[in-house]
Amino acid sequence: MFRSLPFVRLWTGNTASGLATWALPFILGLAVLERSLSAVELGVVLAARTAGFLVAVPVAGVLADRHSRRRVVLWAGLIAGLATPLIAFGMGRSVLLMAVASAVVGVGQGACRPAFQALTAEVIAEDRRQQANAAMTLAVRVTTLVAPGLTALLAVVASTSVLVIGTGVLWVGAALIPPRGTFTPTRSATKTHFFREFADGLREARRHPWFLAGLGALTAVIATGYSATGVVLPLVSRDRYDTEAVLAGGLTAYTLGALAGAVVISRWRPRRQGWAALIGLGCYGFAPLSLLFPVHPAFVIAAYAVAGLGIELFNVPWFTATQREVEPDKLARVSSLDFLFSYGLAPAGLALIAPAIAQFGAVPVLAACAVICFAAPAAAALVPSSRDFRVTRV
Repeated sequence: MFRSLPFVRLWTGNTASGLATWALPFILGLAVLERSLSAVELGVVLAARTAGFLVAVPVAGVLADRHSRRRVVLWAGLIAGLATPLIAFGMGRSVLLMAVASAVVGVGQGACRPAFQALTAEVIAEDRRQQANAAMTLAVRVTTLVAPGLTALLAVVASTSVLVIGTGVLWVGAALIPPRGTFTPTRSATKTHFFREFADGLREARRHPWFLAGLGALTAVIATGYSATGVVLPLVSRDRYDTEAVLAGGLTAYTLGALAGAVVISRWRPRRQGWAALIGLGCYGFAPLSLLFPVHPAFVIAAYAVAGLGIELFNVPWFTATQREVEPDKLARVSSLDFLFSYGLAPAGLALIAPAIAQFGAVPVLAACAVICFAAPAAAALVPSSRDFRVTRV
């Protein structure tokens, strides 16, 4: 794939946007450690970014099907890049300024996601998209693994404000580097009412029962299994094992497992691609299951490695099938539904799981999370077209 210049440009731009998205919360966390930002202020700033993301995703889906996807990526990246220095300027001065700027960055982040998905289908030939999607998710996982240490090293020689501005530079790179696509919107599409276009995207999604079933399963798994990772794993690491090593080991194992999954799926073509992907998604259930009982820490770490492996065995075929099956002029809108529901509802799961544990206890909540993670993909697999992530056309 890296012999193709258009792919290299697409991969570089997508990686830059992913790195900028990931790095900002980590860098602002360093600001909390330096006491230039409180934990409450950090929560407000990140919540504002999430709100901007959720508002922008459906709007960007419509715009990316109405206009050039490359142009949407350009403006989204520039918006995020130009707003980022205001976050640095507001640090220690104005939480309101930081929150507003962070919301604008979230808008850029949300606008990029469906546009990049649609642009991939334009730039990469169908028979190479699975490799391309695997290469892009591989870059995200490598970034997640390497970037914390690299950022901590940079913090020794650069201030937190400079590091925040550095994420803005990444956004500008994400805006300018990607190649032009081949999609040409119809003249009538640019004159259609926004809500009518969004409804057309919903109708297109409904034409693909496998997509609705898979999206429901993915949303359920992220809202429960991901919440267990974010909230319960740190508590179990502290209270049961009396060490942060289990937390660090579990998160590292998850990333390494995801790396392995991306490598495997770049070459593997299972006979029943949809079922194989849903089995991979169901593997996330081992993560909350491993936290239920006082097992050796090695079992927890192994469970998170399996969860990471499985999530990429799902993600790459899922993206590839969406790019293949959905009508090209509606692809960005359908992709926006994917990001809106699957990742948009993740904060709700994170917000609810702690009160649920306080009310019912950790054991029943974790058991429910594990059951949902196993059952939701299994239910999705019962939809006939989920077998291959493809609707059979007569």
